[in-house]
Amino acid sequence: MTFARSQKGMSIISWLLVLGLVAFFASAAFKVIPHYLDYMSMEKIITSVETDKAADIRTVGDFYNHVSKGMQVNSIRDLKLRDALEVTVENNEFRAHLKYEKREPLIENLDLVVHFDKEFRVRMP
Repeated sequence: MTFARSQKGMSIISWLLVLGLVAFFASAAFKVIPHYLDYMSMEKIITSVETDKAADIRTVGDFYNHVSKGMQVNSIRDLKLRDALEVTVENNEFRAHLKYEKREPLIENLDLVVHFDKEFRVRMP
């Protein structure tokens, strides 16, 4: 009868281990998710150059101004625009290369690193 009694469920130590793992992964997710949300906002801002007829974006400087205003609206403050985005004009379209990485401290000397690298081809309006 002692065998059936020992098989009732998880012990307190195993519950603490499971809760510790859940807390670790939740902490990592809460640190990384804001960077992905910022990146998705940057993608939308860059691709909106093509559809925003009122902005009348014709030069690389206008492109940077448009993206900068979009970053202010979306509260993206921890990204240096000129370091992360490179814009050139080729064949009547903008080529925007968004490349940057963000580090978030996790535990002591361990960091979470997210790296973003995407090239956009945006037609001039």
